[in-house]
Amino acid sequence: MKPSKVVFIDGNLERVFNNLSEKDPIKKALKRAIKNIMEDVFIGRNVKKNLIPKKLIQKYNISNLWIYNLPSSWRLLYALTPSNEVEVISVILNWMNHKDYERLFKF
Repeated sequence: MKPSKVVFIDGNLERVFNNLSEKDPIKKALKRAIKNIMEDVFIGRNVKKNLIPKKLIQKYNISNLWIYNLPSSWRLLYALTPSNEVEVISVILNWMNHKDYERLFKF
């Protein structure tokens, strides 16, 4: 299987990522996650459609959500979108600490 493409949902999120220090453990983990997602778009945990927070559906107009566990209980949220018949694009929506993740999903 050929590597898929990974993009950020918008330029602002990409700037936040790019502005993280190269020594920042979260940036290192995000880079590793992006590499892993490029190799296997299904590496994350798929969220059942009825459990996707409405806030995310409305904000990003998504119909699927994947969660990739990062170190120190951080989470990377991404969605899959077809770009054509042979390629799937993974779109990074956000990353957050466990407290914000719990708040989003209201555990």
